[in-house]
Amino acid sequence: MTEDVPVEPETQRLPLDAWHRAQGARMVEFAGYHMPIQYDGIIAEHLWTRESAGLFDVSHMGQLLLAGEGVAEALEALVPGDISALKPGRTRYSLLLDEGGGILDDLMITNVDPDWYLVVNGATKWDDIAHLREHLADAITINHQDDRALLALQGPKAVDALRRIVPGVEDLVFMQGSAFDWNGHTLGIGRQGYTGEDGFEISLPGAIAADFADALIAEPEVKPVGLGARDSLRLEAGLPLYGHDIDTETTPIAADLGFAISKRRREEGGFPGAERILMEREQGAILKRVGLTVEGRQPVREGALVLDDEGDEIGRVTSGGFSPSLEKPIAMAYVPTAMAEPGARITCSQRGKIFHGIVTAMPFVPHNYVRKGG
Repeated sequence: MTEDVPVEPETQRLPLDAWHRAQGARMVEFAGYHMPIQYDGIIAEHLWTRESAGLFDVSHMGQLLLAGEGVAEALEALVPGDISALKPGRTRYSLLLDEGGGILDDLMITNVDPDWYLVVNGATKWDDIAHLREHLADAITINHQDDRALLALQGPKAVDALRRIVPGVEDLVFMQGSAFDWNGHTLGIGRQGYTGEDGFEISLPGAIAADFADALIAEPEVKPVGLGARDSLRLEAGLPLYGHDIDTETTPIAADLGFAISKRRREEGGFPGAERILMEREQGAILKRVGLTVEGRQPVREGALVLDDEGDEIGRVTSGGFSPSLEKPIAMAYVPTAMAEPGARITCSQRGKIFHGIVTAMPFVPHNYVRKGG
């Protein structure tokens, strides 16, 4: 009799897998999928996105459509945002919380009246679906739209390129979305992203993703961009990555995401971990996520220790790298709240080497979102 040996799940392929390879992408495994990490080089792709328009494939993320009576109110019981007040076509960033106030995931919620569209992280989507199914009424259906791709077009010239292919997108503002027709296919397009730049996220049938991507890169402003630049762009923008900068061990207050708790919810509570989170909001968390600029040219990486004057660990770096836009190393770290003010000097240790940094307000590079009235 042989012992059962666990079988590693097979790495999945995205709808655009062959397209990426044809474009010369170097592929890596990420969140259970083969993903493009770079095409022409991370720094070149990063700077192109800041100057023009980068096309990202984020189809590994979970696209969920929730339907049924009372969806908004049911969702509101699981997150700290004011979901029921969200108008049709509007999107809100929020946090899926556990009972202790820890962050299960961060997500985008859009009112696509009468249904609700959620985008959740690729590495957590199956746990998120299970959590939603456990806590939502049986009458509410959860449709995992795994037959759809998700593309992000990011950069100051993204609107110029996309409006030629999909007229009308230029009328959207930050965190607003709508349905558009492209060659007889329905696209869901929202004006938002994960780079700090103006841009769009485009949900579309996987079967037409390659044709649509071809149409985009035919525009002179657009080049494909991989995961490597996506990470350096979001770091410059001060945006956390789930599983690194936020997780179940961090609360919204410690993570400096208190803006996700709406005014009404701050007064009424009624979300998981509300007692702890609202207490931390008044009194402060023990640790707080901050930005660091690092002296010298060598970056500190995730896992580096933050030390006090005696050399004892008091915090940890959660993301770090070299900023192509600023041409210097930057990082995010959790430090004691008393040391979280901009200008505070921080000592880090990585593989026995000492680094010195300064707490710096985030974002490191200003956001360029197109807001209503802007």
